[in-house]
Amino acid sequence: MKEETTFGELKNSGFVHKSMSEELQANLIDRIKQEKPAFEGLWGYEDTVVPQLKKAILAGHHINLLGLRGQAKTRIARSMVDLLDEYMPIVKGSEINDSPFEPISKYAKDLLDEKGDETPIEWVHRSQRFFEKLATPDVNVSDLIGDIDPIKAATLKLPYSDERVLHYGMIPRANRCIFVLNELPDLQARIQVSLFNILQEGDVQIRGFQLRMPLDIQFVFTANPEDYTNRGSIVTPLKDRIGSQIFTHYPKTIELAKSITAQEAKISDEDRSRVFVPELARDLLEQVAFEARESEYVDAKSGVSARMTISAMENLIAGTKLRSIESANERTAVRLIDFMSIIPSITGKIELVYEGEQEGAAEVAKLLIDRAVVSTFERFFPRVPKLEKEGVKTPFTDIIAWFDSNYLELNYNDHDDAFIENLSSIEPLGKLLDEYCPDLSGSNRAFCMELVIWSLAVSDKLDKTSTENTFKFDAEGMNQSYFG
Repeated sequence: MKEETTFGELKNSGFVHKSMSEELQANLIDRIKQEKPAFEGLWGYEDTVVPQLKKAILAGHHINLLGLRGQAKTRIARSMVDLLDEYMPIVKGSEINDSPFEPISKYAKDLLDEKGDETPIEWVHRSQRFFEKLATPDVNVSDLIGDIDPIKAATLKLPYSDERVLHYGMIPRANRCIFVLNELPDLQARIQVSLFNILQEGDVQIRGFQLRMPLDIQFVFTANPEDYTNRGSIVTPLKDRIGSQIFTHYPKTIELAKSITAQEAKISDEDRSRVFVPELARDLLEQVAFEARESEYVDAKSGVSARMTISAMENLIAGTKLRSIESANERTAVRLIDFMSIIPSITGKIELVYEGEQEGAAEVAKLLIDRAVVSTFERFFPRVPKLEKEGVKTPFTDIIAWFDSNYLELNYNDHDDAFIENLSSIEPLGKLLDEYCPDLSGSNRAFCMELVIWSLAVSDKLDKTSTENTFKFDAEGMNQSYFG
C-alpha cells in the first residue's frame, strides 16, 4: 500500500499525468523492448490475436473481442490490467478516480480550489482498476451511467438541480480504468444507445443533467458472433464507435490445448503426487474437444468451450483418485477406462443439434471418446483396415487372432501392477508396441496398450462390453461401429 501524499508533493516528485491510452501504450512498448510477453497465459494467440491487440492498444482504440464461448475473451481483457502502472494517484475521496491534474467532478474541483497543493492524494493499485459487467437484458441506464440519489439530496440538503445529488453508475466509477462489458449483444438496444456519447464525446446524461465529463476509460467489449441473430445485435452506431474488432479462436493444435488445460485445471499438489497422467491420456482428453467441434451431433455455432477439457481433466483426476482410494493404492495412473469419468463434463458443455438429441447426450459423449481414441491411435499406428484380405497380414492380425481363444477383462479396481500384467499377457500387443512405440514404459505403455485394444473394438475387430466396474474385450460377436 502506497502512502498518501499531497498534490504539491506529487508534482515535486516529477510524476507525469498520462491518459489511459498513453499509459497502456507506454507499458506495452516497455514490455516489447524488454522482450517480455505483452499478455500472460494466452496460448495459441501469439501469431493471431496478440498482434492485433498490440496494434489496437497502440492505436488507442476501444476493443470488441468477437468469438465463441471459451476462447479466453475475458482472460484477454483481464490481462490488460498488467499493462497499467502499478499505482495511480487520485484526489482523496473521489468517487470517479479524479486525477488532480485533470479533475472532472465537482467534488474534486472544489477540493482543489480550496486546498491547492495541500489537496490530499491517495493511490489506487492497478488490481482495482478493472471493472466488469455482464450485459444481461435487465441492465438499465442507472446501473451503467447513474441516477439522482434522493437520499443524498436529503442528507446534504441539496436541490435536485445540484450535481452533487447524482449517484454515479459503473462506467463513471471506472474512470481511468479498464471497463469490460461482456456479451454486448444481450444489452438492450436502448441501453447500447446510452454508450454513444461516452465512447465518442465524453458526455454523460443522467435524468435532466447533461454533464461534460471527459471520462478516460479503456472499453473492452466481448460478444459471440451467433448472438447477432440468436439473441440480439450490436447497434450499428455503437459498432462504428469501437475502434478494433478482433476475432478469437480455439487452440489449433493438441499441444496448445494441453497447455491451456494444464494452466487452468484446478489440481491440488496432493492429487498431482497421487495420480500420474500419461502424456497419451492428456492428448486423448484434448482430442475429445477437437472431435466435438467437428461432430455432426454438436452445434458448431454454439462452440465447444475450452472449459470442457478443463472440467474433464478435473473429473478424470477425481475419478482416478477415487479408484485409488477404493482400491487402497497410494499412487496410481490414469487408465483409458477412467475416461468414463469425463462424460458428465462433456454432456454439460456441449449443445446438441436435433440428431444429437435423438442419440442422447451420454451416447454422444461416448461416441466422441471413441472417435478421439481412434484419432489418437492413428497418430502412432497404421489405420485399422475395414476389411482384411485372406492371406494378407496386417500389424493387428496376430492381436485379433489372440482373441479367438482368449479374452481381456480390465477391472476398474485392479491394482496397477495387476492391471499392467493383464494387458502384458497379450504377447502380440507387446510386439506391436515394441515396433511402433519402443520408448514407452510403465503406465505410459499400459495406456497405449489400452488405446490399441479400444481402437480395435471401435473399428469392429473386437467386441467390447462393460459393466459398472469391468470392460471385457473378446472376439465373440461384433458391435455396430460408429465408423462403419
